[in-house]
Amino acid sequence: MGKPIVAIVGRPNVGKSTLFNKLAGKRISIVEDTPGVTRDRVYAQADWLKYNFTIIDTGGIEHESSDVIVSQMRRQAQIAIETANVIIFMVDGREGLTAADKEVAQMLRKSGKSIVLVVNKIDSLKLEENSYEFYNLGIGEPITISASQGLALGDMLDEVVKYFEDDDSDSKDDEYIKIAFIGKPNVGKSSLINKLLGEERVIVSDIPGTTRDAIDSYLERDGDKFLLIDTAGIRRKSKVKAEIEKYSVIRSYTAIERADICILLLDSTETISDQDEKIIGYAHEMNKAILIIVNKWDLVEKDTKTMNNFKTMIGKSLSFMPYAPYLFISAKTGQRVNRVLDTVKKCYDNYNKRVKTGVLNDVINKAIMMKEPPVIGLKRLKIYYVTQTGVQPPTFIFFVNDISCVHFSYKRYLENQLRDNFDFTGTGIKIEFREKKDV
Repeated sequence: MGKPIVAIVGRPNVGKSTLFNKLAGKRISIVEDTPGVTRDRVYAQADWLKYNFTIIDTGGIEHESSDVIVSQMRRQAQIAIETANVIIFMVDGREGLTAADKEVAQMLRKSGKSIVLVVNKIDSLKLEENSYEFYNLGIGEPITISASQGLALGDMLDEVVKYFEDDDSDSKDDEYIKIAFIGKPNVGKSSLINKLLGEERVIVSDIPGTTRDAIDSYLERDGDKFLLIDTAGIRRKSKVKAEIEKYSVIRSYTAIERADICILLLDSTETISDQDEKIIGYAHEMNKAILIIVNKWDLVEKDTKTMNNFKTMIGKSLSFMPYAPYLFISAKTGQRVNRVLDTVKKCYDNYNKRVKTGVLNDVINKAIMMKEPPVIGLKRLKIYYVTQTGVQPPTFIFFVNDISCVHFSYKRYLENQLRDNFDFTGTGIKIEFREKKDV
């Protein structure tokens, strides 16, 4: 199962973004921003007590100038209904109950989602009685907070996490190679998964994922266990359209965080998009194992150079991850689909690869002899030794004289040497430098 998703919903100026920023700003030490994504201020990762979850702010939705407040609120509420497991419904304790609040409350009650009613801007005890009228919404007992002052946020989060389901699926999932299928709508993610499941005929079970349309499928083949995570987008509705599509991207990011291997699925009849680059770039930043699959290859007119030309074209957009292998398939016809899990297994093995310390240092010493570190500020980098400290991804610590002498180009050179000598095809690797003073 993935992380629960908590959406903050409310009419304009009730304090949604203030609450989100308070949490995301780590003012109460429960939230860490997700790298490479939170510049959009759409979502952040949070933890409270023993729970990890995702918070999203519906306050940043773009609206048409002709929209009235109630219409805007309906769209925000619909996004929360479609995306979230738990909804924080925020109202303004100073302004009091409004028609817009009642409208959204009605929608939320019908959704069947878990709702926490939060009355904001209660900055002092004498304002507590302002919350009483919100009982009329029929959602339950209001929780009073002050987002701007950080008051009672812990009480609010205590109530939110009560709705999270405790299960042992995470420990079960540890037995499986977790594969996230990411990509634009209609590139064939679900078709490929269905093809894999249909051909293997050994499905363990299908269980709902974190969100309404996401499905986790368990599959076993030749003693290997796979968990296939489908990140199919939210079904479009006539009054929601692009706003929901924008928030549905969250599913791809949460799937990446869960996964061991991320498969970027591309449509051979279309060019790679900025969204594709952004999403797979996030997987790269997290040093996940990565496989690029080009689907609908049966629709492309080909000659002897077509495949290489396609690789070159994609490679220009994805130049930051040259280690990712390519596979050209047709989920519809089954062309090369039988190679998908074999390629996944190879990437996964490299994702877990360990290198003996002695062999590792021999390779690095030879690399240093071939290309000496550059002089930085009258000082040259000296590498004493290197050791591997972990896997998923393979992690290497270089002990050096001065980390300020590490130039990014030389770090890249060392990474290339590791890849050339030990075959880390299909996986990110992590390199760190630590100072060890000369004796």
